[in-house]
Amino acid sequence: MTLLATVLGQDLETGDDGVLRIARKVAADRVISTVGPQARHGHKTRHRGFEGYKGHLALDPDSEIITDTQATPGNTGDATPTPTLISDLTDPPADTPGTTPAGDPVVYGDCAYGVGEVLALLHDAGIDVKTKVQAPVAPGGRFTKDTFTIDLTTATVTCPTRVAITIRPITGHSRQAGQADFGAVCADCPLRAQCTTSKTGRHITISRWEIYLVTARTRQQDPGWKADYRATRPKVERKIAHLMRRRHGGRRTRMRGLKRVAADFKLLAAATNIVRFATLGLTHQPQGWALT
Repeated sequence: MTLLATVLGQDLETGDDGVLRIARKVAADRVISTVGPQARHGHKTRHRGFEGYKGHLALDPDSEIITDTQATPGNTGDATPTPTLISDLTDPPADTPGTTPAGDPVVYGDCAYGVGEVLALLHDAGIDVKTKVQAPVAPGGRFTKDTFTIDLTTATVTCPTRVAITIRPITGHSRQAGQADFGAVCADCPLRAQCTTSKTGRHITISRWEIYLVTARTRQQDPGWKADYRATRPKVERKIAHLMRRRHGGRRTRMRGLKRVAADFKLLAAATNIVRFATLGLTHQPQGWALT
């Protein structure tokens, strides 16, 4: 009965007169199947959608072995399962006596993982961040956010005409920490047309993770950073392509329910790892497993 009420209720809304009507919108977290109630609408791109679940994986770029997998409903953001996928780096087990760490851990990821929460997690864990961060954009080719100088020490934002505005704190918001409102300053600005079309002037929003985002964007301009990223990131894409091969069935789920889908995805990853072990020359010797 609960499922039936959810399916019916998500297409209805109560009007001002208290009468139920067909909703002229898509319900948030919409249930799309009665036999798979955890499946959701998802989007690969703005114009390319799918229905069902998302598979996420972590990969050791040196050996190309999948170290962990997660399955989530299709509308889950790519960065959401990241803490679980890299828990072996952020919360490693106690060192085994007689062993020496191979080096500082590094995490690579595309722009989907370059969000404030993930960057803060990596920074706090002492991990070298090789996660790409999306560059700021502005409509019509106008001044982007990085054209402004954000000084968190003095809590000011300076525009291209060198006018500084104090950041106004925002409380109770999960992602925004403050905002700089240029307001009347924009009225007589000679660069207004290149900056904003808003009647209230330009507004610069400050993220709760602004320091991590700015640092990451600055770091990824380094040629050495770019070369390392370009040499390593394709290994992950290649491994995903291995999982999606038609004979492996990785593109479509063969189970119903998130737990079964997650278990099946782990099984697929394990089979892919076995193939990789064979490629690496892993054999069983009298002394145990070894790479030839």
